[in-house]
Amino acid sequence: MGMFDRFRRKGRTSRPAQDAARTGSTRVRASDGEDVRHLEKFVATRQGVEGFVEPRTAVSDVTLLLVAHDGEWTRRRVPSVKWAHDFANRNRVPSYDAALVGVPQRMRDYNARKKAQGL
Repeated sequence: MGMFDRFRRKGRTSRPAQDAARTGSTRVRASDGEDVRHLEKFVATRQGVEGFVEPRTAVSDVTLLLVAHDGEWTRRRVPSVKWAHDFANRNRVPSYDAALVGVPQRMRDYNARKKAQGL
């Protein structure tokens, strides 16, 4: 048993069995029409956009990260991985699985520039 295991386990033995099934699950906001409009506007107003589909995690649903040629980026929730790739195909944006390829260096450089500017 690890040093902090007893703290994590404290009180769990008294929970009913049906509550234990929900342990670790989170409720996240679903994507909506505003998210889609934002993604469409980003693609229409930027050059060299690529899409990076990020899988569902414990704290967020599936997201689509769009990165422009200069590193400017936006991220929004989307209904599914398939929807994200279909959106990219409809908008002639190459799309990748972020879990496999990561995010582009130009995005990190963009973030560093913004941080240095105090934004």
